[in-house]
Amino acid sequence: MENDIIFQPLKFRNLTVKNRLFRSNISGRFDNYNGSGSQARINWEESFAQGGVGAIISSFVPVKLRGRILPNYAMIDHDDKIPFWRKVGEAVHRHDCKFIMQLSHSGRQRDNPGVENFREKALSSTNNPDTFHGFLCEAMTLKQIKDTVNDFAQGARRAREAGLDGVELHASHGYLITQFLSSAINDRKDEYGGSLRNRAAFLLEIIQAIRKEVGHDYHLQAKLNAVDFGNALYPWEKKGNTLEEGIQVAKWAEEASVDAIHVSIGSIFPHPLLPPGGFPPDELNWWYGTMISSGVRGYLNYTMFHFKFLRPIFTAFWGRTKKDHPVEAVSSEYCKEVKKNVSVPIINTGGYQDARVIRRVITEGYTDAVSMARPLVANRDLPHVLAAGNDLPQSPCSFCNRCLVNAVANPLGCYDVRRFAGDHDAMIAKIMEVYQPAEFADAHTADSRVADYAG
Repeated sequence: MENDIIFQPLKFRNLTVKNRLFRSNISGRFDNYNGSGSQARINWEESFAQGGVGAIISSFVPVKLRGRILPNYAMIDHDDKIPFWRKVGEAVHRHDCKFIMQLSHSGRQRDNPGVENFREKALSSTNNPDTFHGFLCEAMTLKQIKDTVNDFAQGARRAREAGLDGVELHASHGYLITQFLSSAINDRKDEYGGSLRNRAAFLLEIIQAIRKEVGHDYHLQAKLNAVDFGNALYPWEKKGNTLEEGIQVAKWAEEASVDAIHVSIGSIFPHPLLPPGGFPPDELNWWYGTMISSGVRGYLNYTMFHFKFLRPIFTAFWGRTKKDHPVEAVSSEYCKEVKKNVSVPIINTGGYQDARVIRRVITEGYTDAVSMARPLVANRDLPHVLAAGNDLPQSPCSFCNRCLVNAVANPLGCYDVRRFAGDHDAMIAKIMEVYQPAEFADAHTADSRVADYAG
């Protein structure tokens, strides 16, 4: 382990992380409806710190109620949220793990607006609804843009006051900042549309506003798409930003003083390449109904998921882009090109789980660290397992994506019953562990599982 690059510290300008394994931002409905946090959220985040990751990038944390993607997400829209996030940080820090808050805004990509946003269009760079779900939106006014820039800056200030180790801007996967960056979405005619520099202005103004609030001695990173595929389900639609444009945005973000870049791909979420892996239409049949009222095309999608004879049509569209791409390290080739053009450390996301793959992409210069979500949901002690000399856990993540489909309606967790020997009750019991009181301790701890793997 001491000579393994995976477990070497990674130094940023304002932060040092003990290893190269980051828990990526994966979101679950663990909190109270009004945006206040819960003990379940603290338990959830602490469980990954116990598992050995060097740093946790939080779930999607809305900087404004109108930018929430789902109810029951802890927010950072007001100073009254600071004490809760301080508790989260303290719980994670007990395990020598860093905590980076992801500052987020849905834009038009709002899966369920909730009662507070009912009948209120989402804010975006455009008036056009997205093609897949048909989420309704309206183009932001210049005042709304300036106000939202300030919302991000105040979120960063609150994160610092809470004692968290840094913040990340969610500028990928089709959320608000991406809606400005993407040539496939942004159709504005003012200073925030047209040229790439204009489309990047929103991101760069947010970075500048955050630095004005928190200074240059606080960790700030941006999650960016290296390449923007547009809407892969509809090939006749306009493509998004090229790799060259993605690299240029990364260079501008570095010039604007980010300390790291978290590289991803795609412009909508979910995208056939990210998250990589399977497509579970049976689960979508059960849970997608919660999103029907959010978009004008929801009923069409639900029909495709509901009737078995229609599912192969959707699956064929979804899978046609996957055949030439791996599941693990799906975005690594794009990430390598970004890394060649910037000097700040790079984190790469995209289906990482196997120590051999992780070790290769770091040693061969594709990235400096990797972020993982689904493999850690399946095995929160994965870092300990890898540190014990194993390349994979005994029951690895299958990348079936059932966790993501369930997350719109149910508690986040691993829903691949095959990993529980077909025992549905055991699967649900594992998912529900996070709702135990703070003093709850699982008798089968992460350390004991590592002993099992090592032995």
